[in-house]
Amino acid sequence: MVEYVAVFFTHSGAIKYDKFLNGENIHSELMPVPRKLSSNCGIGVKFSYEGDVSTLLCDDIEKLFKSTLPKEYSLVYENDQ
Repeated sequence: MVEYVAVFFTHSGAIKYDKFLNGENIHSELMPVPRKLSSNCGIGVKFSYEGDVSTLLCDDIEKLFKSTLPKEYSLVYENDQ
């Protein structure tokens, strides 16, 4: 499983996305966004997923990062909104 951290434009977007993932039977948890990733709202969603993560993207996501080494992240997606 690959671990991801999604950061959002708004708190409500993060909460909505967490509920969406849980509805898809994907374990997720709300978390403070690590400082190095920064975010407009400060709340992120951490989740693990094995498939094509592009199927889980939505307009509420500001950026999506893949967790690499402990506490290291690589940018997977950035919303140009």
